[in-house]
Amino acid sequence: MDLSEGFWDNRYKTSDIGWDLGEVSPPLKNYINQLSDKELKILIPGGGNSYEAEYLYNKGFKNVYVVDLSQTALNNIQARLPLFPSSHLIQKNFFDVDMTFDLIMEHTFFCAIDPNLRAAYAAKAFEMLHDNGKVVGLLFNVPLNKTHPPFGGCKIEYIEYFKHYFDTKIMEASYNSITSRQDKELFFILQKKNIITTIY
Repeated sequence: MDLSEGFWDNRYKTSDIGWDLGEVSPPLKNYINQLSDKELKILIPGGGNSYEAEYLYNKGFKNVYVVDLSQTALNNIQARLPLFPSSHLIQKNFFDVDMTFDLIMEHTFFCAIDPNLRAAYAAKAFEMLHDNGKVVGLLFNVPLNKTHPPFGGCKIEYIEYFKHYFDTKIMEASYNSITSRQDKELFFILQKKNIITTIY
């Protein structure tokens, strides 16, 4: 399974990006509209064209970062938002990012990585967040593919990955997904635990 930098960059170069909505996802837009602290340091991992980053930036959030393996995707963001700080567009593997944040906004990245890395994602997110930091976003609530992304899953599975590191504030069927994803997404809010429970 080739999920390398070259694989993802080629997908953006050829516009083979069926997961790309071309706009901010409605559940995330609704969540962003409820945020009042414009100083929040926010990471969007595997953000791609990241309309969420664009929406946040245009709403006055200037501490937004996007990390992606594809330089083409990051260039697309810069082209749409010339004033977006180039230093906030990070061409790197999520697992190699050495920064801390208040909020990680998840949209289609978790389902794009090798499922064997999901437990590592939970641990990395915990490591990257400040005290009481949150991971917020969407996860597919359907099986989907086994040999190529997007990879799906279910609520029970996801909670197992995160339960040692985060308190699940909400993980429920998204009521305002786009039509093509109705009844296929979970909206979730996870808050970083102060102390990791013992893992057996």
